[in-house]
Amino acid sequence: MLFLVLAAVGYFMAMPLVFVISNAFKPINEILKFPPDFLVKHPTLTNFTDLYHLLSGSWVPFTRYLFNTFFIAIAGTAGHVLIASMAAYPLAKRKFPGRAMLFSVVVLSLMFSATVTQITNYMTMSWLGFLDTHWAVIVPAIGSSLGLYLMKQFMEQIPDALLEAAQIDGCSEFRIFWNVVMPVVRPAWLTLIIFSFQGLWGAGGAAGSMYIYSEQLKTIDYALGQILAGGIIRTGPSMAATLLLLTVPILIFVLSQSSVIQTMSTSGMKD
Repeated sequence: MLFLVLAAVGYFMAMPLVFVISNAFKPINEILKFPPDFLVKHPTLTNFTDLYHLLSGSWVPFTRYLFNTFFIAIAGTAGHVLIASMAAYPLAKRKFPGRAMLFSVVVLSLMFSATVTQITNYMTMSWLGFLDTHWAVIVPAIGSSLGLYLMKQFMEQIPDALLEAAQIDGCSEFRIFWNVVMPVVRPAWLTLIIFSFQGLWGAGGAAGSMYIYSEQLKTIDYALGQILAGGIIRTGPSMAATLLLLTVPILIFVLSQSSVIQTMSTSGMKD
């Protein structure tokens, strides 16, 4: 009975993804049909070829948009994981004056949505001279407080005896962090990679309109939004573009999920 219930819930959660995949291969008459069919009856690749022709007609190459998107997502994710982990380590395992106050500020910052801090971020990026560059999107992502909170809470579960043993063996502080702490908290930073990459991959539209003005620096999400804003005639290419945008985050999640589950089941430690 439990497996049946979980299968039903899993099927319900997978329905939107299956519907997106189905729509990407539907001809225009099936896409506009009402009520819509859940599965495609006459699959076609016309939507993808039309999307290719639309992107080929842009004066900025499609590969440039793709490179911008990957650069922002990879650089922002790597920087966020590294900085959040390095900041979380002393907050979790070292005692110093003001530690509780600093962590309270981190927790308080989680209460504010990105919309509330947009003006402050814009002013900060302008003061740093990062406007109309990729760093205007990457730097705020690196400084996100969610990763710091997640890593700090996970690092607190590491036994102090493990760190003391490393100190007795002559390990430096950085070596303890890099060779002892980071392998133990692998589930945390793998989960953080998933959240950070997905957030940056889908942030192109907003970032393109607020921080980045040059066409050759914009991301694929923003570019597709502009190209496909041609009315109902471009509904088919829009469905194909939606599927392509979902493919990379889903692939990252699938590849990381198995490692997260495996590490969580084998890395439990107790004093």
